[in-house]
Amino acid sequence: MIYDNREDRFHEECGVVGVYGRPEAANLAYLGLYSLQHRGQEGAGIASSDGSSVVQHRGLGLVADVFDEDVIRALPGDMAIGHNRYSTSGQTMLRNTQPFVVEYALGPLAVAHNGNFVNTELLRANLEAHGSIFQSTVDTEVLIHLIASYNRSTLLERTIDALRVVEGAYSVLFMSDREMIAARDPNGFRPMVIGRFEGGGYVVASETCALDLMEAEYVREVEPGELIHFRDGNMKSISPFEKRERHACIFEHIYFARPDSMVFGTHVYGNRKEFGRQLAREAPVEADIVIPVPDSGVPAALGYAEESGIPFEMGLIRNHYVGRTFIEPQDSIRHFGVKVKLNPQREILAGKRVIIVDDSIVRGTTSRKIIRTIRAAGAREVHFRVSAPPTTGPCYYGVDTPTHGELVANNHTLEEIRQYILADSLAYLSEAGMYSFLGGKDPGFCDACFTGRYPLGAAETAAGGQMHLFQSGDKKRGPRLRVVKE
Repeated sequence: MIYDNREDRFHEECGVVGVYGRPEAANLAYLGLYSLQHRGQEGAGIASSDGSSVVQHRGLGLVADVFDEDVIRALPGDMAIGHNRYSTSGQTMLRNTQPFVVEYALGPLAVAHNGNFVNTELLRANLEAHGSIFQSTVDTEVLIHLIASYNRSTLLERTIDALRVVEGAYSVLFMSDREMIAARDPNGFRPMVIGRFEGGGYVVASETCALDLMEAEYVREVEPGELIHFRDGNMKSISPFEKRERHACIFEHIYFARPDSMVFGTHVYGNRKEFGRQLAREAPVEADIVIPVPDSGVPAALGYAEESGIPFEMGLIRNHYVGRTFIEPQDSIRHFGVKVKLNPQREILAGKRVIIVDDSIVRGTTSRKIIRTIRAAGAREVHFRVSAPPTTGPCYYGVDTPTHGELVANNHTLEEIRQYILADSLAYLSEAGMYSFLGGKDPGFCDACFTGRYPLGAAETAAGGQMHLFQSGDKKRGPRLRVVKE
């Protein structure tokens, strides 16, 4: 029997890294992708430029499996962009792995994208109707066809025109043989930061943990709606879009980002501990120990333990060397799916009243199995605490999530969920408590997966118009795409 180990939780979105003006740029991009491995494990790729041409290497699997010394040596130049893939759009296959590299009117172009466009289907249908031929099933390729469709004389101008047409979430890197452009959508859904190397050169990445491994100094975030243009040894900031309300993804702080990263201007680890502290204030319970669901639940469990005064223990030990599939013995092992990854410590759990802290409950199936495993190890009581509000809606902005029908909190009451996962008690962090780490400031976050407040609408409604190709009055710009809502 083959057991599929896909977790019952939200999945990462993808990670991007770009290095400019630095020898061994591809090697540095490789280190950046290694640091961002948590954001995507299905595939990885790097494209580099030596000033005259763009070459690339892509593969399925983890970064360390896709690249070796020979591959890196075959990626010369002082400029490179890289991508870790988790499929939020398109199937898992090599042709969907980024960066995409093409030749068009202005020469070679490489693109790497973290996020999701909500109007992809309309854009793609219109482009195909006017002759575009797509090589992948990924929304990122829409950007390439849009850039190729304009008659502007520079990549920067074509990029701005293309980004004015797409709607949704993006932190995206463009690279030609001589320049690199980093862009973040006007709402700032996905993270992106800038770093500087001692001795010259820059790096752009999804998270600051990538800068740490490359020994680059953190400079600042790429602002929502900002383009960073690297050319001729210089970095230039451009803000071509109208300012919009900020909607950074709150789930970056809850789960996606690495805890040692600085995301949206604050430290992830400290925020997750504060989620746990606030949860202890809101939902106290008498118990003997607090344990996390490792690894993502550890900071919140530490915060809960510190606030409540209840000892913290590692009651579950995670096997970090687990692949995506396993061969299960025919004589089936009880709770195999959980035990292959999380092993309970009977010596710590037996006879104890246990509080277990996790960052989310999605379908509820994994939480149920974990609690059964803890009870089988001798726990007397099991109290489940979630360091985020109930997840009631899917994400349309670059996160792989279940549908409304699959989300247990969207279809069941708190008591029904408690009974299903077999907990003695269950509590979630409140929406107000989730923002306690901000000290009462305007949150500026997208929390649609908890509240149903979608800033751009859901995918099926955001694309609820017709697409028209029209001739611009400026002959230099050529045909342009526009969405007309009807």
